[in-house]
Amino acid sequence: MPLTDHPLVTLRHLERSDAPAWYAYLADPVVVEHTSWDLRSIDDLQSHFDDYASTQPSSPIRLAVVLRDGGRLVGTIGLNAISPQHRTAEIAYDLAPAVWGQGVATAIVNAVVDWGLQGLGLLRIQATVLESNARSIRVLERCAFEREGYLRCYRQIRGRSGNFWLYARIADVPPVAG
Repeated sequence: MPLTDHPLVTLRHLERSDAPAWYAYLADPVVVEHTSWDLRSIDDLQSHFDDYASTQPSSPIRLAVVLRDGGRLVGTIGLNAISPQHRTAEIAYDLAPAVWGQGVATAIVNAVVDWGLQGLGLLRIQATVLESNARSIRVLERCAFEREGYLRCYRQIRGRSGNFWLYARIADVPPVAG
């Protein structure tokens, strides 16, 4: 389990009982504006919990980001598209606006990436970020992810094609100066 020393939050396993709090902030248009989330109801989250409960090595992992004081869910973070064969994964995260701008995203991304590279033995963790998501781009760059490419029409975003930047962090490879 990854650990974070951020004074405001800690990480724990995501539970089905987190669904109402998770959906509450994902239903906010400001939160999902620059993401590929497309939820119509809390029921749309249920299949995700089934995926997270799987014990297959390639199953996605999702963790709850909770306040140290009181344990309220304020975000999630995890690894998707895990390939044990290639030792790769894709990181994804979301946060409630109540904790934006406080260094939470940077702290949890660093914690999960360090855990993935060192604890899980991954060689590559990548991220795809909607080109309009300037906040997430800044987080990835602060966490030593390098921009590798531009993915045109990569995903449908609520019925429209979205362009994404591809970022990656590679194990034991220092960032390229640029």
